[in-house]
Amino acid sequence: MKLKSLPEDFEVEELSDFPFDGGQFAVYLLTKRSIGTPEAITAVSERWNIPRRAIGYGGLKDKHAVTRQWVTIQRGPRRDFRQDNLSLTYQGQASRHFGPQDISANRFHIVMRNLSEETARQILAERELLAQFGIPNYYDDQRFGSIGESGEFIARPWCRGDYERALWLAIAEPNSHDRPNDRDEKEIIRHCWGNWDECKAGLKKSSRRSIITYLVDHPVRFREAFALLRQDMRSLWLAAFQSDLWNRCLATTLREQINEARLWSVPLATTDVCFYKNLTETEFQGLAEVLLPLPSARLHLPEGTLLDLYERVIGEQGLALRELRVKYPRDSFFSKGERSAIIKPSQLRIDHSGADELNAGRQRLTLQFVLPRGSYATILIKRLTLPPLATP
Repeated sequence: MKLKSLPEDFEVEELSDFPFDGGQFAVYLLTKRSIGTPEAITAVSERWNIPRRAIGYGGLKDKHAVTRQWVTIQRGPRRDFRQDNLSLTYQGQASRHFGPQDISANRFHIVMRNLSEETARQILAERELLAQFGIPNYYDDQRFGSIGESGEFIARPWCRGDYERALWLAIAEPNSHDRPNDRDEKEIIRHCWGNWDECKAGLKKSSRRSIITYLVDHPVRFREAFALLRQDMRSLWLAAFQSDLWNRCLATTLREQINEARLWSVPLATTDVCFYKNLTETEFQGLAEVLLPLPSARLHLPEGTLLDLYERVIGEQGLALRELRVKYPRDSFFSKGERSAIIKPSQLRIDHSGADELNAGRQRLTLQFVLPRGSYATILIKRLTLPPLATP
């Protein structure tokens, strides 16, 4: 099976009832193709000479896709913006920024390619089970792009107060997503770590060089150097670690509540999780009502099963629940909230689109569905395509 052979094979549309009630915030519809949300926001910021902090948006949309999402700019221009791979279309004015809480759902249109006729038939046959029992609401691999070769989360040593290790992971560890310039910079930093004058001399002007320049004058003040990293990136690192811990809590919950004969293991970027095809009425009723809180020290769980679960899962990562907090800098913190254990896609359609024009002798399917905000379409795809479904 092939996904995202073309950007148009994966389309996402942000759904919202955001109020256009007048005010100083210009509202736009951002349409982008083959570019990530942070990169698109940077392009707008630079083109219109607007500080990033003046731009609000709700979520990070896929890079290898065609996506549409809402953006607000405080005192932004009341006009459109166009360049090759993105556009902003002015919609009106609002009294506040658009944020994640304003997304009601996301609509997806996905083309699955390079399928055998048998696999296409099997996926089509899964539609009713999917509509009836839903899927586990895991965070998918897109959430964990900041993880480098070691597999260590930047937020883990950060929570433990090991700022040198956290900084090293942030600016020196190789990552499969690094661009050539990033790879070269990181290699220099790793080679010269601790010899800050030599390190600075080897780097061109960049955000990493600015941090190394600080260390030239303050050689062991790693805490303050770490705080020089962009706040939005530090927030993403916290979210990645918190999301992985939540995934582990959900997988453990499913293993404890569903007969193991109806579960199978699926590898994600950071851990193996479990999926199911169907549930008994008792299992479904129980899981449909489960809201698992995002783990952090701000949770105040009563003594009982849920607290035991969280302490056990987090303990396996060498931390206690009370340690999931940031002492410094104070502008970053773990999110607070709850997330449904399982979700059911709405408006689900799976259509056999016929022969795949990009892969001779193979078939293609088209999927359309709506998911709640924060849920991943790729998890639904994994439910449909990974074992135990045969894929000849």
